[in-house]
Amino acid sequence: MTTSNFASLFGRWLIAACLMLAWSLPLRAADALPPAQQQAERQQTQPGNNAPMWREVRQDKEHFTTNRGPEAGVLIQTGGDAWRHLRNGPVTFYGGWLVLLVAVAILVFYKIKGPLTNHDPLTGKLIQRFPPYERVIHWITAGTFVVLALTGLAILFGKHVLIPVIGHSLFGYLMVLGKNLHNFIGPLFAFSTLAMIVIWARDNVWQNIDAQWISKAGGLLSGEHVPSGRFNFGEKTWFWIGVTILGLTVAASGVVLDFPNFGQVRADMQLASLVHAVAAIAMLLLAFGHIYMGTIGVHGALDSMKTGYVDETWAREHHEEWFKDVKAGKSGHPQG
Repeated sequence: MTTSNFASLFGRWLIAACLMLAWSLPLRAADALPPAQQQAERQQTQPGNNAPMWREVRQDKEHFTTNRGPEAGVLIQTGGDAWRHLRNGPVTFYGGWLVLLVAVAILVFYKIKGPLTNHDPLTGKLIQRFPPYERVIHWITAGTFVVLALTGLAILFGKHVLIPVIGHSLFGYLMVLGKNLHNFIGPLFAFSTLAMIVIWARDNVWQNIDAQWISKAGGLLSGEHVPSGRFNFGEKTWFWIGVTILGLTVAASGVVLDFPNFGQVRADMQLASLVHAVAAIAMLLLAFGHIYMGTIGVHGALDSMKTGYVDETWAREHHEEWFKDVKAGKSGHPQG
């Protein structure tokens, strides 16, 4: 290609580029106009086309409204799409599978190992493990937790699991009932959780004997007798992670959702909803283990919370250090 031909071709491309630029300038100028003016001009040429108005609406900007309240002038909050995708996507998918797998794993473990039983026969002599006020607080917390767990699972997974079985109409009635139970029982759960933390915090501090319990996994696999204080390390793990950290997180985020009249905007509610769901699922997974060990996993464990008393053989084999302290006339609480 000669120099003159190249210059001629380059000139044609340059002219074409200038024409395209000139053609686009009116469009860019129009886009730069205020949304109200864009809408007015659009109505002149394309009546009924409200694209400029809806573009502005989707910018999370406050507009004029006679309603009062945070974000009352925001018609569309685009962050809701991200919240919906997270809640209905990863949280629901992975959370649902984790709940199912952990429940199945516990059932398989019970089928293979069976419950932990006493090595020696019962003596018939009883020793008090939980006074009445501790049992009342425990059962209030446990009862409210079960109701919240069942209604929460239905709210999160119901459209995937229940609707195909019972249909939309019955599911709708159940959700009206479930949502109201969830909202009204939540504050009671928060109060009882705080009370549980107050009365049992001192019994769940670290003790040197906990290291031995960890090294032998509490005898869960071997069936070996492992001494512990009033609460073993497994119970302490449930107390600090399950009850204290996750329980308070669930309670606090639930209060934010339950009482949306303290200036919360939609982004606050969406964040609280995600935190609430993730923390609740994590707490439920740990609760599976706690419920298993406190009912069918350890023979005689349920009696301690039902009546407040346990046989001395049970106390010696499962909480030997605590048993020795009580028999010696001490409080049974860990000593600093």
